[in-house]
Parts: sequence; C-alpha cells; structure tokens
Amino acid sequence: MAFEALDRPVWNMLTGRQAHLAEGDARAVRIDRGYGVFGAAADPGIDAQAGLAALVPDDGELWIVEGEPWPVPPGVREVKRAVLTQMVAEGVPSEPGPGAPRIIALGEEDAPEMAALAEHAKPGPWGPKTHRYGPFFGIRENGRLLAMAGQRMLVPGMAELSGVSAWADCRGRGLARALIGHVMREMMGRGETPFLHSYADNAGAIALYETLGFRIRRAVHMLALAR
Repeated sequence: MAFEALDRPVWNMLTGRQAHLAEGDARAVRIDRGYGVFGAAADPGIDAQAGLAALVPDDGELWIVEGEPWPVPPGVREVKRAVLTQMVAEGVPSEPGPGAPRIIALGEEDAPEMAALAEHAKPGPWGPKTHRYGPFFGIRENGRLLAMAGQRMLVPGMAELSGVSAWADCRGRGLARALIGHVMREMMGRGETPFLHSYADNAGAIALYETLGFRIRRAVHMLALAR
C-alpha cells in the first residue's frame, strides 16, 4: 500500500474522506472547531498561507501537521513546535484471551465522561464533538469509564488510532493495550490500515505500539499557531 497521503495527513483528511468536517476554501482548510484544532494549507505559497492565517481563531490555536517543517504564515505567531512519530500497523494484534476486560461501544450519552477523561489524560486536542470522529470504545467498571480509545483522521485506505486514555489510578492493568487491539481489529475488519501519531519523545507509548504491530514510518512536524 502507498502511504503518501500520510505525508500530509490533515490536508488529505479534510479534502478527502472528512471534507464534510472542513471549513475554508481551495487555499486552506481547518476542521470544524467542535472537533478540534487541525488545519492545513494547499501549499507554502503566499495565497495559501494567507488563507491558512485567516483560519486561525481569535481565542485559540490552529495545529498544522506536515511531513516537513511548515513556515509561520504572516500575521500569526508560532506557539510551539513538536516532532511526532508516525506509525503504521504491519501486524494484526492477537485476540483477547481469557479474563480480558469487556470492551463496549461509546456514544453520545458517554460524551461528558469521555471529555473528563480526555482532560485528565490529555491524549491530544479534544473538543465537544471529538467523540463523533468515529467509533470510540471504552472499558467500564462499576459504572465508571476507566479507559477509552477510538479513531480520528481518515485518509484513503487508512484510519488513525487516537484518543487512547486511562485514568491514572487505572494504568498498569493492560486497559490501553486491550482497547488499542480492539480498535485495530475494528479498522482492519473494515479493510483499513491503522496508523497513529505519538510525540517522538514518548518512548513508552512507542514501545507499546510496537508490541501491538505498529512500525515507525517517519517523523512528522506539528506547528501550533495563534493570533
């Protein structure tokens, strides 16, 4: 499979399979603010950069994720840069064994708990509609949502694993591993290859993903912009 779409994941998601979530024009797009903070320009040229700058909110940030470092458009400022490790699944995770936690589908009624868990675990940008990106799954115990994982970006033939979160007092129980494997199997069952992004310095997470069949594809670059 050709993975070139992952070199510009935000541009390809918002001009392709998730164009219905985009606002902007042919020069630049950003995702519906309720879903998150991602945006992208068609190219680094003057017109496209001006279009991108126009999409930076007055009271928040716009995040650019590109294969190569992106310039700061005129009229806005750089808040931070980070290097991400982009990984693609090459293997199928093993089926859950006896005693594995019960995994359930999450929906609108779970949104407040999902938002609280995301605020605690900080798996990445989370907005009031982020849980609507696609299927999210969770593990409950005595009614409490302990952990969750789901999907975010969709590009041709591929889906991004995202939102992996667990409460601090629930870590070390294999909940994230179980959820990641479940989401991967769901994606592969639809004929899609899972991929993900992790901060490059998060060695523990990257090692976990590798045990589940992910392999490092390349480094990508995140740039956060503000007014």
